[in-house]
Order: sequence, then structure tokens, then C-alpha cells
Amino acid sequence: MSESLHTIEVKLHTLWQQAQQGDAACYAHTLTEISAYLRRFLNRRMPSQPSDVEDLVQETLMAIHQKRHTYQSEQPFTAWMYAIARYKWIDYLRSHGRREALHDDIDDWADVLCASGDTEASDSQRDLGHMLTSLPDKQRLAIEHTKLQGLSITETAVLTGQSEAAVKVNVHRGLKTLITQWRVRL
Repeated sequence: MSESLHTIEVKLHTLWQQAQQGDAACYAHTLTEISAYLRRFLNRRMPSQPSDVEDLVQETLMAIHQKRHTYQSEQPFTAWMYAIARYKWIDYLRSHGRREALHDDIDDWADVLCASGDTEASDSQRDLGHMLTSLPDKQRLAIEHTKLQGLSITETAVLTGQSEAAVKVNVHRGLKTLITQWRVRL
């Protein structure tokens, strides 16, 4: 059963007021409550990027913490909270749009990415192995199992002892790091 907006507003407003008065336990509880609502808010807007949602939730919580002095107690708390989340989401969309414009079409790199002989293939494999060793173990293992060995996210989670969500996040972040390293080498 979902909570009504009024019930959510009253609960969060009360918690936030207590937190603003210096109750550290209440502040921690408030941030936990807020994160659940932010996660739902951002998941609805970014269903195809679940790994980025958690990053945005954390960024929004940091912004709420940093801007807590701007909250006016006579105003609805949820409106203030969701406004900050919306601005963080818009910032993400702007940066993501610019980042997408920087990506090269794979067809332009076909001659660079394809190895023409055994020597080049072994060099590529050696280079990839070297780049993978620079990653944290969780990211390296997630990439090796899912991308190189072809295991599923579930199988990788069982092998590495990570949750499925953690495997997805580690693959995403590890690949992002590898791409950055690769561009630097070019």
C-alpha cells in the first residue's frame, strides 16, 4: 500500500525539523528515508540507467546536506527535496548528452580494433590483461567473468560473492575506467 503525499510530507517534514535541531540519529534516519524516495523518483526517470541512478541518489543526498540551511520550514519539504533531485537529474542529462557527443562510431575504429595477425592479437591480449590488472579486484573480476568468459550477471554474482547489482555497477565502472585509460594511451 502506497503512502499518500500528505503522509510522506508530514513524516519527512517532522523528521527534517528534528534533524535541523541537532538530532544526529534523526538526521541519519531522515537521509535513509529520503534516499528511498529519491531512488524511486530517479528510477522512473532513468529506467535504462540503473547504475547511474545510485550515483545520482548519492549526489542528491550530498546536495541536500550541503544546502540544508536553505530549507524554509514553512515550505513543503518534499517540494524542496524533489527540486534538488530534479536539478541533479537535469545536470546528469546535460553532461550525459555532451559525453555521448564525444563517443566515436565504432566503424571509424574498425582498422585499429581488429588484429590482422597472431602477433597483434597476442599484443592486444597482453595489453588488455595489463589494463585489467590496474582495476580494483571487484571490477576486474566482474569484467573478466561477464565480458571475457561470457557468464551471466547471476553466475558472476555467485562466483564473486557480490550482489547482482554490485556486479552490474562494477562492470560499468570498470569499463568506464578502461575506456579512459585506452583514450589516454592513444
